[in-house]
Amino acid sequence: MAVYTEVPDEELAGFLADYDAGTLLSFKGIAEGVENTNYIVHTDRGSYILTLYEKRVDPQDLPFFLDLMEHLSDKGVTCPVPLHDRKGQALSTLCGRPAALMTFLEGVWVRKPHVEHCRALGSTMAAMHKAALDFSGERRNALSVDDWRPIFASVADRADTLQAGLAEEMEAEITFLEANWPEDLPTGIIHADMFPDNVFFLNSRLSGIIDFYFACRDALAYDIAVCLNAWCFEPDLSFNVTKARAMLTAYAGRRRLTDAEYAAMPLLARGAAMRFFVTRLYDWLNHPPGAFVRPKDPLEYAKRIRFHRSVGSTGEYGLD
Repeated sequence: MAVYTEVPDEELAGFLADYDAGTLLSFKGIAEGVENTNYIVHTDRGSYILTLYEKRVDPQDLPFFLDLMEHLSDKGVTCPVPLHDRKGQALSTLCGRPAALMTFLEGVWVRKPHVEHCRALGSTMAAMHKAALDFSGERRNALSVDDWRPIFASVADRADTLQAGLAEEMEAEITFLEANWPEDLPTGIIHADMFPDNVFFLNSRLSGIIDFYFACRDALAYDIAVCLNAWCFEPDLSFNVTKARAMLTAYAGRRRLTDAEYAAMPLLARGAAMRFFVTRLYDWLNHPPGAFVRPKDPLEYAKRIRFHRSVGSTGEYGLD
């Protein structure tokens, strides 16, 4: 269970007293989530999500994330919105951690996304990108192409314990990506972590997006590349072109891709797979005994990298 900070009842009640959110009835830790501690909080006025930001989140980034959620909500994108306390602040402190109280979002994430889920995701992602075009906040992508090599280098000497030859293969892959990473693509605010567990549905209707704590300013098409990796591979790691076509076509229906974005998609997808490979590899090889969260298998993303390496054009992802 991903609850790193235990919150005593009396401390939470005192925290809530600073908000116009009602009287505490009950609260429970939420198992999902890797970076932060999350609780669902029930009061006599409704339900809320309480997030305590743990050490892997830079406190200086928190105003960017919270302001972005408010901006997107004001533009009609359904996402959690931070409540402001009686002093007008969206960010507070609880149990020695930065903390925020958020509106509760109805829906569940789908364990096995179908074509209609991918179609809804593509349309909503494009709407989110357009809604954030006038957002003034700035945050660089701290896990982009220039950041992969240092992370990989810190564990490269142990990479072959997972698979023979893995270190040499991924060293060469990073070198290729650094030399060929596309520039001058349309940029804007991206989510950068829009995995299925960060997108809620009510049946097949997308009901909202959560967890904006990797959001940053980067190439808009990179967000699509992340989602191709996260949504369009089956459990056996075969690529489902029907899901990809639905996602890409729905996205392009709301925000047309430029020729440069279209041409760069295989390389962006390859790089997005590398981003999650290196962070998963680091977590896998530095997993402390007894930790709450079980690390995710980095070899799943090594296989994705190999698939994208074989793709000749964006047409192979299903977009004409």
